[in-house]
Amino acid sequence: MGAINRVPVEGEARSNMHVGGRPEQSKLTKREQEICEIIGPDLKKRGLIFVGIDVIGDYLTEINVASPTGIQEIDRFDQTNIVALVWDAIEARRS
Repeated sequence: MGAINRVPVEGEARSNMHVGGRPEQSKLTKREQEICEIIGPDLKKRGLIFVGIDVIGDYLTEINVASPTGIQEIDRFDQTNIVALVWDAIEARRS
């Protein structure tokens, strides 16, 4: 759906937005797309609709299924409406 890069504030190793990390607009790299293609089918098979991943360098470091972040930032940067797409997917499953 989209990507953001989180940049830590000076003096902080963590880039989490709740500790002051700043989101920057980003596009998926070829390697990040490859990671999504590899893990995507299994995540879908498990019934997951919205998942966030963390990639450092060329390596997948985390899969966030309980509280992925960045929807508002991606929507703002890319003029998307991920929330509506997620709800549409949920509604489709209920039908």
